[in-house]
Amino acid sequence: MHEYSVVQALLNQCEEIAEKNNATKVHKVIVKIGAMAGIEPHLLEVAFNTFKEKTICDGAEFIINSQKLKLECKECGDVFEVDEVRYFCMKCESLRVKVLDGEDMYLMSLEMN
Repeated sequence: MHEYSVVQALLNQCEEIAEKNNATKVHKVIVKIGAMAGIEPHLLEVAFNTFKEKTICDGAEFIINSQKLKLECKECGDVFEVDEVRYFCMKCESLRVKVLDGEDMYLMSLEMN
């Protein structure tokens, strides 16, 4: 399960940010996961809650915001979001679409002191 390695990288990132900001405790971690990120949100949450113990994030609240797949049609210029993986324009049905968002996971913010 690659969610474990993702959480380890996330915890490392939290520690680096906290250190740069002279923080000793992280209270809240907010991430955004795209529909095509290849990460199962529930498994990520379980992994985070398991591995945060005895780290700077011990006791931190973990919030996951889901990002739909955001596409732009190269034919008609329409920009739209879809819940499921669909690589065609909802307006003109062209297959020439560009992914704008929804393929990655981002650390959006930390609350720390």
